[in-house]
Amino acid sequence: MDKNSKRHLKEHIIDIKDGLPKKQRELCDFILKHFSGLGLATIKELSDQAGVGISTVMRTIKALGYDNYNDFRKDIYEGALPDESKWTLKNSIGTLSDNQNSVVKVWEESVKLLESSLDETFIQAFDAAISRIIAAGNISIIGSRPYKSAATYMGQVMGEFQSNVRTLDNDAETLFDKILHMEKGELMIVFSFEPYTSLVVNAVNEARGRGVEIILITDYDSNPLIREADVVIKLSINQSHFTILPIIALIDAIVLEAGKHSTSETVEKLKLLEETLLKNNILYDR
Repeated sequence: MDKNSKRHLKEHIIDIKDGLPKKQRELCDFILKHFSGLGLATIKELSDQAGVGISTVMRTIKALGYDNYNDFRKDIYEGALPDESKWTLKNSIGTLSDNQNSVVKVWEESVKLLESSLDETFIQAFDAAISRIIAAGNISIIGSRPYKSAATYMGQVMGEFQSNVRTLDNDAETLFDKILHMEKGELMIVFSFEPYTSLVVNAVNEARGRGVEIILITDYDSNPLIREADVVIKLSINQSHFTILPIIALIDAIVLEAGKHSTSETVEKLKLLEETLLKNNILYDR
């Protein structure tokens, strides 16, 4: 593959992997997840780690435009990003020793994740997302389990000053019924982290087919929705630390930035909401 004309290897893998046979597609997903750790791997090591045959590796790199494995490995090494690892609640609990204070560990690790997420690519994606949120007609928010709570939180906070925001539930019948009423110019914000769910993938594909713009908030480049998204915001993750703090921080930043672009209207709506809640004895007032 000509280095002067080829696109970034990760982008190229994302573009072609869905059209490859199953084993080659699985290998592509493995490469995307472990990209930064494969620059020194031999072909046998990659084959063993990915659980595929050496012949599958060779067919895959041929499909990617390489004549030999060494050129492929060199491009991985040169294009490697900081390590990305899968994380789960189970792993997080299992790796916490008895003499570790949970609150200290959570605080320290969460701060590290927040700092590692905040780079130039992240900021550019954030700005692009804000532009689309401001310009959108209607905004629908959806999250895969257990990130449905993030979608609910974002919908609740934004809904207090934007009437065009709604949260989509994960009930298949009502979900697709709502999607069928979506139109071009609307926006869908998607929280999708591994393990990815077929329901959310299918919902996004259906919405995309109706001309709905997609903002994807995710973890890995192997997310099957990457190619469908207009904007992708990636958050750093850690295998041994479960937290949704970076997601909540991102939501708070989006809400504040979106509200800032209509300050007087936003403040007036929030003031009216407060008065209404007080009048109806929803809020406690001494």
